[in-house]
Amino acid sequence: MKALKFVLGAALAAFAATPASADVVCEWMGFADGVITAATPTGTPRAPERDRASTQVALAMFEALNAIDRRYESYLGVPAGDPKASQDAAAATAAYQVLLAHFPSQKTALEESWLLALDGIRDVSAREKGKAIGDEAAKAALAAGGIDPAITQNPYKPRAQPGVWTAVQMPVIEPFDVAFKPWVLKRVDAVRPGPPPALDSARWARDYDEVKRLGGKTSTERTPHQTLMARYRITPNMMPSFRMIADAPGRSLVQNARLFALLEMSADDAGMATAEAKLHYNFWRPVIAIRSAETDGNDATAPEPAWEPLVPTPNHPEYPCGHCTYAAVAAAVLKAEVGNAPPGGVRVASRSIQMSNVQVLPTFDDWVREVSLSRTLGGVHYRFSNEAGEEIGRKVGELAVANLMRPLPKSGGK
Repeated sequence: MKALKFVLGAALAAFAATPASADVVCEWMGFADGVITAATPTGTPRAPERDRASTQVALAMFEALNAIDRRYESYLGVPAGDPKASQDAAAATAAYQVLLAHFPSQKTALEESWLLALDGIRDVSAREKGKAIGDEAAKAALAAGGIDPAITQNPYKPRAQPGVWTAVQMPVIEPFDVAFKPWVLKRVDAVRPGPPPALDSARWARDYDEVKRLGGKTSTERTPHQTLMARYRITPNMMPSFRMIADAPGRSLVQNARLFALLEMSADDAGMATAEAKLHYNFWRPVIAIRSAETDGNDATAPEPAWEPLVPTPNHPEYPCGHCTYAAVAAAVLKAEVGNAPPGGVRVASRSIQMSNVQVLPTFDDWVREVSLSRTLGGVHYRFSNEAGEEIGRKVGELAVANLMRPLPKSGGK
């Protein structure tokens, strides 16, 4: 855990800044999640211009708050503003303007929530100054992180032998998924892992056997707890941990905004890197490999023609594991912020099991290990793919923490 350095400059900035509620950043991030979910229901075609809406919300709030309570380097070059401006008004306005730009059809709901937030700010002068700063930060955030026009977007082309049938449903990875401008990486393939194990290797046989034994729908070796874990981790929700960290005594709004911005920006880059690697290697999923093991040239792998995974197989190449990448990149950022666990442990919820309660794990490392194992227990990833995903996540998270929005000299930022 990095030590906080409370020095005179930070003390003066905190004293001068208009007091603000401790939850405004989390509230608007949660609200943004709801808006994005409502505007893009399951089955809706993805619009590339919306893919980074939540990241731009977080970044806009960071820039707005950092302009008032100057503790970190600006990522977008937003200049310092009036330290007497309302932080609540600045953060709410920044988030509102980004969401409105992406989801104009939700204007009424967005405007009502924004106006209600501003109505609680009694200092009119501070409120107006905060609004102006929020507007400026939103404009800067909306202009950042878009599609790189220099990248040619090539639709996925199935690799098939002439005259041989192959599945015609295209993968959910779109050409634009690897065409955004990275936030921290110099190139999207900068952290591409090495290739998966050769099919005639002992490592391939070992990991093949593991997912075959533990990940099948009718596995007798997987315990009831492991079955639940495989289902619980399909769509994890880390907001309970984010809120616990953000609500800790002594934290500033700009600290919280920076944390969310780091999480979003590093997840964007890690996700792009994972998609690029998946398309590059185009490695087969367990459900195909296990049914077709007689073709892999390895005497240690026996086929099981009727084998099915416990959870549905995602519609994109196997290697590396995307869930593992996300878990590792979030863990890298959070560990830099609070150490290997906040007080009370790592709190994780699930969106894949209706009415699920929060689970508590000892450390972020434990969470990463559980996420990775859950994908093998679900029958959709090999252990080597999990490890490759974790490596991508760790590298991107550590690069983001080291290079994005760094603390200014003699500041109280982390």
